[in-house]
Amino acid sequence: MDKKPSLWTLSFTGMCLSCFFQFMTHYALITALPIFVVDVLKEDNHAVGLAVTFFQIGAVACRPFAGKWIDELDKKFFLLISLALFLLTSVSYIGVQSILILLILRLFHGIGFGMGTTSTSTIAAIVAPESRKGEGIGYLAMFTSLAMVLGPFMSLTIVLHYSFTILYGVCGGMALLAFLFGMFTKVSGSKPETKEKLTKSTSWRDFIELKALPAAITGFLLALVYGGILAFVPTYAKNLGIIETASAFFALYAIAIVVPRPFIGRLFDQKGANYIIYPAMIIFTIGMVGLSQIQDSTGFLAAGLVIGLGFGALHPSFQAMAVNTCPNQRKGLATATYFLFFDIGIGVGAYVLGLVASYTNYSTMYLLSSAIMMVNLFVYYLLGRKKDNILIKVSKLKK
Repeated sequence: MDKKPSLWTLSFTGMCLSCFFQFMTHYALITALPIFVVDVLKEDNHAVGLAVTFFQIGAVACRPFAGKWIDELDKKFFLLISLALFLLTSVSYIGVQSILILLILRLFHGIGFGMGTTSTSTIAAIVAPESRKGEGIGYLAMFTSLAMVLGPFMSLTIVLHYSFTILYGVCGGMALLAFLFGMFTKVSGSKPETKEKLTKSTSWRDFIELKALPAAITGFLLALVYGGILAFVPTYAKNLGIIETASAFFALYAIAIVVPRPFIGRLFDQKGANYIIYPAMIIFTIGMVGLSQIQDSTGFLAAGLVIGLGFGALHPSFQAMAVNTCPNQRKGLATATYFLFFDIGIGVGAYVLGLVASYTNYSTMYLLSSAIMMVNLFVYYLLGRKKDNILIKVSKLKK
């Protein structure tokens, strides 16, 4: 029996940790900045929305370009440039005293985040062994999902017990770690073979990987729902009078994501996407229905566990399907395409579901979210039903 190729090389581990600290910084700030805008800058909720929107505009606008550039330029060089921009903007929050400066900073921070996470995700997919790529992407998603939970928990703790200056200093330190781990990475064949690609005329196909669109569409619908979770779970808990359990919700959510992740990645590699996607969508939908109906802390925390289990299986599976559609020289575009749709989904979901909550209530909003997931289940089925559909073709990795 052949020995499995090593997954946890210095380069793959470095990319996982670099990605982790980028997402930690991002989610720490996205949780604390609304409080900063209202309490320190004395602005209203409209300004809070703009602070989130400007970041998303920067991230979304640069994703397609980042995917094209990392495929055509020296990957290590582009990685370090991206992480340097992310570091510079991360430390610049210290001393911000006006909403205008904050919005400009958020725009450039979003660009750095979009470039940096596209680079690290692409390189991680490249350096992972072919026979363990689904498992590798699963671990990468585990790091990013963990940051989605630990980032808000950390930032709220620092803001409540210390100050925003301390928080911004910690975020700058995490951005520095992301840069340093990027320096350890070695990518074989990272330099472009020719300069011809850089000078030829461009088209929209140079910025969007068509083969990744089926996975990106399902990822977009997942992100619509996730945007509502990220933005409104704390306020939902406050509305129910159980605000003290909000941190525990995210902690249990993280446990449900992290614990089964290695098993899910191996199952994806061995059995294919359908063995993961269909059960995970049903589990996620049940969790959203439960969240819409809860009345106490026990139900609230149980919903966090169920939702985390579903999301933790779906997100890396969709990402793995996206990058498995194409050869190494197009994986940057595939990664960028997937995250472009995912980023847009988070922004649109938070905005639209926020309107729903404003005109109805949180229970109705999360019930609608569960309906979106049922639509996503049907969309996935339609995309994969034809024998020659790309979603089926790439659901299993080449051995």
